[in-house]
Amino acid sequence: MKSTLVGRQRSVPVAFAVLIAVVAALFAFTVERGSAHAEGVLGHDHAAAASSQGLPTAAEVAFHDQMRKLWEDHVTWTRLAIVTFADGSAGFNATATRLLQNQTDIGNAIAPFYGQAAGQQLSDLLHTHINLAVAILQDAKAGNTTAFNADKASWYDNANQIADFLSAANPKNWPDSLMRDEMKVHLDETLQEAEDELAGNYTASVNDYEPVVEHMLGFADLLSSGIMRQFPNQFDN
Repeated sequence: MKSTLVGRQRSVPVAFAVLIAVVAALFAFTVERGSAHAEGVLGHDHAAAASSQGLPTAAEVAFHDQMRKLWEDHVTWTRLAIVTFADGSAGFNATATRLLQNQTDIGNAIAPFYGQAAGQQLSDLLHTHINLAVAILQDAKAGNTTAFNADKASWYDNANQIADFLSAANPKNWPDSLMRDEMKVHLDETLQEAEDELAGNYTASVNDYEPVVEHMLGFADLLSSGIMRQFPNQFDN
């Protein structure tokens, strides 16, 4: 593969009011679900913070959904890259290219808040994250233990760099210890998925994917809720 890697009051019908309440509850649940990772670390009640904001704005809903889509794509295309690589499929290069584009898309998503340079920096870190993951797959398939251990160490170090970058951008909502833990879980789960796929343990590999997705959706919610708390004025409408 090539390695350059979201004034008069009118009476509201009861059904509509119920629908609005359900949407608000679902949104608060998913935002709180991501933020729940930080409870006890941040030292405040995220549920109370979320509920105090009332109904989500259209901008909040759109951004929340955008972040979920981007990070779910991250693990979806990663899985497809693992599967096509393990099988020696001719589709691997196209899959890897799409996976790398996802890293650019994630960087672009934070640029409106932290600037173009920061968006590019995150994309670069995530491109390295993907390149090292591919190197680990190649090492494992070739049985090169020395290279595998070296690339694995670099992969986890890169994950810490991603965590440190995010924490520095939003330390109140993304403490460094929390972000490092979140990234470690992502790598641990992805590595297990890849090991099972390469070993031909296909049922285990399929089962590995579910917690990967669940964790990444929680991570996406943690990011979106953190940005919405840090930049509330950008989500007024």
